Amino acid sequence: MNKEQYTKAIELLNLYAYHYYVLDDPMTTDEVYDKLYHEVLEYEEQNEGDILPSSPTQRVGDAISDGFEKASHLSRMWSLEDVFDSDGLQKWLTKTYKLDRNISFYCEPKYDGASLNLIYENGILTQGITRGDGSIGELITQNVKTIRSIPLAIEHKERIEIRGEVVLYKEEFERINHERAAKGEAVFANPRNAAAGSLRQLDSSITASRNLVFLPYGVGENTLEHKLLSQKMEHVYSLGFKKPPLCATCQNFEEIEAIYEEMNKNRESYAMMLDGMVIKVNEIAAQIDMGYTVKNPRFSVAYKFPAVEKITTLKEILLQVGRTGVVTPVAVVEPTNIDGVVVERATLHNFDEIERKDIRINDKVIILRSGDVIPKIIKVLTHERDGSELKVQKPTNCPVCGSELLDEGVLLKCQNLTCEARVINSIIYFASKPCLNIDGLGSKIVEALFEAGLVKSVLDLFELDMEKLLKLEGFKDKKAQNLLDSLESAKGCDYWRFLNSLGIEHIGEVASKALSSRFGSSFVDASKEEIIALEGFGEEMAESVLEFVRVNRETIAKLQATLRPLEPLQREEAHENPFKGKSVVLTGSMSLSRDAIKEMLEALGAKVVSSVSKKTDFVIYGEDAGSKYDKAIDLGIAVLSEQEMREKIEQA
Repeated sequence: MNKEQYTKAIELLNLYAYHYYVLDDPMTTDEVYDKLYHEVLEYEEQNEGDILPSSPTQRVGDAISDGFEKASHLSRMWSLEDVFDSDGLQKWLTKTYKLDRNISFYCEPKYDGASLNLIYENGILTQGITRGDGSIGELITQNVKTIRSIPLAIEHKERIEIRGEVVLYKEEFERINHERAAKGEAVFANPRNAAAGSLRQLDSSITASRNLVFLPYGVGENTLEHKLLSQKMEHVYSLGFKKPPLCATCQNFEEIEAIYEEMNKNRESYAMMLDGMVIKVNEIAAQIDMGYTVKNPRFSVAYKFPAVEKITTLKEILLQVGRTGVVTPVAVVEPTNIDGVVVERATLHNFDEIERKDIRINDKVIILRSGDVIPKIIKVLTHERDGSELKVQKPTNCPVCGSELLDEGVLLKCQNLTCEARVINSIIYFASKPCLNIDGLGSKIVEALFEAGLVKSVLDLFELDMEKLLKLEGFKDKKAQNLLDSLESAKGCDYWRFLNSLGIEHIGEVASKALSSRFGSSFVDASKEEIIALEGFGEEMAESVLEFVRVNRETIAKLQATLRPLEPLQREEAHENPFKGKSVVLTGSMSLSRDAIKEMLEALGAKVVSSVSKKTDFVIYGEDAGSKYDKAIDLGIAVLSEQEMREKIEQA
């Protein structure tokens, strides 16, 4: 084989692969392909300087990485706003038509996989980057090259980003799980997790073995001159990429609904998992004019498929004890496959719900799974009962420590501060950043301390010494001393941090600051009426504080004596400014930490709260602002960027 024959052989092999992996229409047999492939391989071994980037030999996964580097997308990968029914679609269309009436829509499947950005330079695939945070992802080019539905070279010489979803077909998912089960390995929960896990393997040969498929759904940076998105996507498919099982151009609500119904009806028959349909304005110029919100493009929306419901049998109810002692019932059901996910547990929330729905052991029940939401029981099929069903008894003792439970009606709570289920989680919370911020006291260290019998409660942390810590596996002098120093530095903390660290039910950072500011250490003697009088406090919060003090007054006193938290000083009243006395919510990433922004605003007399309501005065947002921003827009609340906030402060 000479160089000219080699080049033609590469073209022929890529044509064979395109027909096999993209068109699902084989042109030849495996034997013919393999024979030509090995001839090419032999030529390349003798002529290493002639190897073409588009050669199929470059797809073989044989590189093992120490980790993935970060890489920036040329243009941002945006997330989409979701709608869940025809009313939601109509509202989105109404908003979109206000921006431009002369538009059509391009509809395509919403694949359930892992997003990927491909960058081609001069026709050659140069980078494959995971979505990451939308601006920066992980560089996984070596793994991407093993995916045979991704062309290594395309007939487009200018730089272009091609975006799509990496999926695992249902049959391939079953094959992989069958093999893993036979080897005694953990099986994947669903095709999406399997695709994402396969894509990020440090050993690219593992990625190569899993028959991943790339399905394009759009382009990022490009110089294409098409006026319609539908034309642009046809051009992308012509470059050698796989077409969707169904796509359409629609003119109005009725046509969009029709294609959605068709896609939803046939979703089980498609080779890949779908979780909805994506609708985009078809006219590129209109897309550009509409632009983006902080979070989403205004010209596109994800129309999600309805949640999937299945009938199964309730086998038993487990009891989980949380950090604050709340006992939560969890339903164990007959393993049921719902849209590719095997569901074995469902949330029950509390025993009031069990009683209200008359849920019994051995009942036939309907469970609902919607997206990533924890499955829940929505209905009991009482007509299916055969007499074997057993009523659920409300427990009176903690399932972990056996101590008597406090019955608050809706909530059942273990009050034993030495209960194992409470101790570990309460110490982890105690040491966390919004509480005492004890560096070096992570969950694994806390578990190790508890298992070694060195801590039975939060108080025991301050009895630790070098001798005790050095008995723990993995602890050397420096690590032990660092932890002891961190524990010592927690002393003399702000009083609100001390209050927050106690883990009182319903009392978070904002409430802790209010209690601290009003009462300081005398909060233990505050009356219900005095606590309810605090802004933002209700009866449930007041009862929670009073109950906690009743049960733990002695522990609070001992902790206070050990930590010596600083009583709140009367803060000098802030000068007049736009934020004084205002309720403010923060969302998104900013130039400083969220804590630093909060302190700055609180010094100006603002009240920084965690959730948006009609009482909120401002929502201040940074990059990747979330649902709080959207809610503020819906409620007509003033939204300020970080820069606009700073400008207001400077003007004041």
